[in-house]
Formats: sequence, C-alpha cells, structure tokens
Amino acid sequence: MTEIATRVYNHKWKIDPIVRSLIDTDFYKLLMCQSIFRNHPGTNVTFSLINRTDDIRLAELIDEGELREQLDHIRTLSLSRGESTFLRGNTFYGKRQMFRPDFMEWFENLRLPPYHLEKREGQYELTFEGPWPEVMMWEIPALAVLMELRTRAVLHDMGRFELQVLYARAMTRVWEKVERLRQLDGLKLADFGTRRRHSFLWQDWCVQALMEGLGDSFVGTSNCLIAMRREVEAIGTNAHELPMVYAALADSDEELARAPYKVLADWHEEHEGNLRIILPDTFGTKNFLENAPDWLAEWTGIRIDSGDPVEGAEIAIDWWKKRGQDPREKLVIFSDGLDVDVIEDLHRRFAHRVRVSFGWGTLLTNDFRGLVPGDRLAPFSLVCKASAAEGRPTVKLSDNPNKAMGPEDEIERYKRVFHVGKQEAMDVLV
Repeated sequence: MTEIATRVYNHKWKIDPIVRSLIDTDFYKLLMCQSIFRNHPGTNVTFSLINRTDDIRLAELIDEGELREQLDHIRTLSLSRGESTFLRGNTFYGKRQMFRPDFMEWFENLRLPPYHLEKREGQYELTFEGPWPEVMMWEIPALAVLMELRTRAVLHDMGRFELQVLYARAMTRVWEKVERLRQLDGLKLADFGTRRRHSFLWQDWCVQALMEGLGDSFVGTSNCLIAMRREVEAIGTNAHELPMVYAALADSDEELARAPYKVLADWHEEHEGNLRIILPDTFGTKNFLENAPDWLAEWTGIRIDSGDPVEGAEIAIDWWKKRGQDPREKLVIFSDGLDVDVIEDLHRRFAHRVRVSFGWGTLLTNDFRGLVPGDRLAPFSLVCKASAAEGRPTVKLSDNPNKAMGPEDEIERYKRVFHVGKQEAMDVLV
C-alpha cells in the first residue's frame, strides 16, 4: 500500500504528474465517447471550466506555470498496450468487447487537443474546443488536475509529521463511514469520486478501503484505471453532456423537445441491461417522464442526480406504475451529494420498494472538512461542462436551479419548451 503522506511530501519536487493515463477517467466518458464517435464524430464542441464556489479563487492558489505543465503532460499521453488490452478484452456489464475495433483503433491513436487558459478576476478560464469525441476526453483529467493542485497548494508547507496526522485522521473518518455502511443489509455502492477527488492516491486508497470494508456490497468504481489495477468492476452509464449537446444542435423548438429522447434512442441501439439507465433531470425530470416513449419504461432503471432525492425516487416509482412496470424490479441509482446520513436514509426508505444503488462521490474521495486550519481543504463544486455545440450555447436546467447553466434567454426558452415551472433551489454542496 502506498505511503500517502510521504508521497504528498515529495510532491514539492519537480513535476509529479497528476494524470498519468488516459483511462484515469470515468467509465461513462468512454461509453459516451464511443457513441459520439459513431453518431457525431465531426460535431464541434466547446468545454468550459465552471467554478460554482466563488470564494475559492483558483488562480490565486494555483501557479499558472505548474497548471500548464500538468495540462501539457496530459497532451503527451496515449493508451499503453496493457490499457488497450484491458479495454479490448475485458468484460464490462457482462458484455465482451464492449468497445468496437474501429473506436479502439481511434482511441489508441488519440492525443488530447490544445487547450486555452487565461486568468480572470482570480479564477482560471479554461476551455477546450474541437471535435466532440476528442475534447470531451479533457473533462475529467482537467478537473483532476485542478482539484489536486489545489490540494498540493494547501499542503505545501506541512511537514512530514503534520501530514501523517492529517491522513491518519482522514483515514479514520473514511473507515468510520465504512463501519456504518456495512450495517445496511443489501447495500450496493460504487465509487463515483473521480472528478472532484482529493488526489489520485487518495481515491485509490478509498477504493481499497471499500473493497475490504464492504466486501460484496461494494460493486465497483467509476475510475477505469483504478478498476483495472484493483480488478474491480468499472461502473458508469451516461451523463448530462449527451442531451445538452443534442439539444443545442436542434433547429426548432419541436426538435429541441425531442432531443433528450433521441439521445436515448441512440443509446438503446448500442447497450442493454444495466447500461440502460435513464438520467432524466437535464431539462427537468417531471416533464421528461410524462412525455417519454413507452419503450423507455422498460429500461433497467433511473439515476437521480439533482433535486430532492426522495421526491425524485417517488416520481420514478409512480411513473413506472403508470406504465405497467413493477418498481421492485427497477434500479434507482442515487448519485447527488451523498454522504453516510443520506445513504442510510435513502436505503431505509426505498430498499424494499426498488433495487437501490448508490454512486458515492466527493464526500467519499475528498472529505477533509475541518482537518486543516481555515477549512482550506473542504471540497468545493468545480465542473467542466459542454458549453457550446457548433457555436450554439448549451443549456442545463436540472431539478435544482442552482445547478442550471447557459445564457438566461436560452434557459427561459428551454423552460418554456420543456414546461418547467417553479423549482425549489437547493444548496450545491459538492
């Protein structure tokens, strides 16, 4: 097992790459990339960094030269032979050769495209523009670099003993959470913590802790590299990126209203079983389900990623009943802002009514709250989203208006098209 405190202490030396592999990314990025490679290979898309936590002024914490070194290093990466063999030959979700030969040949030759970086009012403006399958692969490594450089900046002046104590306290916190979770009968939980992790080493340690502490209740990790190294399942389906870009490409309000279902129709052609998971909240869950085609009700389940999770699950259960489906056979994946208290409550409420699973993210892989003076290691909300497609702005409404993004006039248009009324704002914690 890596001795984390010593490695962190040694980060003070010349460049220690944060991202060392193109598969140090979320599994759903690869699944979506293959779908995009097939259906929209030439679509021009822009991704932009968005810091939702204004008081974390990244450009004042992180040295621009060091950030550029890390980003430039990522541009030198390509798939290793072992990584290619893992993707080509492994079984994912019960399916052999999940990734097609033409996609794998393209991926093996991929080098990430250029980036644009500048400082503005204490923040970094970081954007990536180019063919959709290429620029989308920047999202997770860009977030990982910024999150870990912030971590390194805060820890830079700590000595060896101080770091040892810090990580001992953080490890104890994780293990206390594990001890509570192992009491939940029938728990199914995965690591979804790549994008806003404390560091790669810490995420890897957390996965090992879950493997030992939860046993079969731990079903896998979203991180492909860790899944390969630790021989656990790679977990993930699809994300808001797909409907956001499909919607931006729509030429009329009528096409816009159909766009979220066109996404899933394309997905339906490629995947089956537990990969058929609906993410309904991009433009509002209620309207999405009310207007969904009947074939979607036959899909395996739903992921709830914004708004009140209890309300979201109840809406899904009612929808399945109205469509003649048995909710007890359906999978509900909770993945928004989870920590132990929330997991315990949701498991108690729904485990006997649906098949429940949890994608535990930031408060698994980055819960250092209160462990350093000034709470300078507390997690914060940083995202990298598709912001434009073919020059048109993208929009996300969400079930929580505090997660909405896009120009105000376009947000209002989308609310009209998707019949989104008054929404309850909830704090975006992580």
